[in-house]
Amino acid sequence: MTEALNKIRQPLKISNKPLTVLMSFLVLVFGTGLGIFAKWLDNLEIDSDIWWHRIIEKLDLGILFSEMAIWLLIALAIAVFSFNPIKAAINVFLFFVGMCISYHLYTIIFAGFDPSDYMMKWYLLTAVSPVLGAVCWYAKSGKVVSIVICALIIYVMAVYCFSIGRFYFTFRSWVNTVIFAAAVAVLYRTPKQISIALVSGIALAFINPLSRYLCI
Repeated sequence: MTEALNKIRQPLKISNKPLTVLMSFLVLVFGTGLGIFAKWLDNLEIDSDIWWHRIIEKLDLGILFSEMAIWLLIALAIAVFSFNPIKAAINVFLFFVGMCISYHLYTIIFAGFDPSDYMMKWYLLTAVSPVLGAVCWYAKSGKVVSIVICALIIYVMAVYCFSIGRFYFTFRSWVNTVIFAAAVAVLYRTPKQISIALVSGIALAFINPLSRYLCI
């Protein structure tokens, strides 16, 4: 099994294990920081007279971090650029653990309510994130299996970034378009690989009537 998986994408050899531990810790810290930042944005009352408030408003940061697309993009990048599928699983899991717990605790402490019902879907995503992270790691290769995985990732990103379905397509916002383009860039390996995956993923988003059920 290991040999078959290694033929899809060859894991990098880890010579400096303390460095990999440090990187995983930094991923946890990064997720924790983003969770706090996202909730802080939720609570922020925009005042157009304050210059940095205007920047937040122009960039739609409050909306950006309240949607799934940006979190999927970050998790995808963490997974794809990890040393191997095991590290991808660990790092993506730590990212979501840090984000979910910090967001949850910040809400309880500073917003004055417990968002347990809302957080259940995020904790569910966190629970399955190691498997998803490991699978996504194999997307960045030129093998057929990798292209299939890549196409499925593009399909999911298209559903979250655009209003798309049978016979219709609408851009939701420029930010979501940038997120989608960034996801494609993360997955890029060769022009042929990304072209096949992109066409397949977008086509699947158009023809699959279940697309809307992905949105949470």
